[in-house]
Amino acid sequence: MNEITIPARRGKALRLRAGQCVDVVNTHGEQVVDTWAFNAADASEFMSMEHSRAGMLRLIPRPGDTLLSNRRRPILSMVEDNSGGIHDTLIAACDRWRYEGLGVAGYHDNCQDNLWAAMGEIGFVIGETPSPLNLFMNIPVGPDGSVSFEAPVSTPGSFVRLRAEMDVVMAFSACPQDILPINGRGCCPTEAHLRLAGG
Repeated sequence: MNEITIPARRGKALRLRAGQCVDVVNTHGEQVVDTWAFNAADASEFMSMEHSRAGMLRLIPRPGDTLLSNRRRPILSMVEDNSGGIHDTLIAACDRWRYEGLGVAGYHDNCQDNLWAAMGEIGFVIGETPSPLNLFMNIPVGPDGSVSFEAPVSTPGSFVRLRAEMDVVMAFSACPQDILPINGRGCCPTEAHLRLAGG
């Protein structure tokens, strides 16, 4: 198996053939990994959280669930998850405006820029930033419909295995959020890892 590092606060992109799997490893246990998938032949088709929720009839994917594209076609499947099963499909990728709203003066690393930089590194042109599958992100929904930003429940070395259902280009961002406890109560983003297998 090939292992790839997603550096802390940065992004990484790769290509997967249909049927190939990638393990997204939470190396230190509390690192959120924003995850995107695009049709390798047409970047205007991409994994869509709103379409996936309608197809799965739930907010959080489980092993056996299929994630859909914005054309309602299978694009990824969740094959295995030993991380505690808490992920997020509601929250947009962090961006410079998010950090401005949180009081940051000047530039702050963010997942939107990490997506675009990672895609640029492999020469894959995208036209927008879809809402990501936020692996390991803990966003409880209260009985009154409220949401909160909580620390992950995942443990060191736990992982999610995803299978490509078409040829895809995927991008991953080790979220740089260090103001809210998204990456643990210590608010200290770390690296994560990818393992490739199959196909």
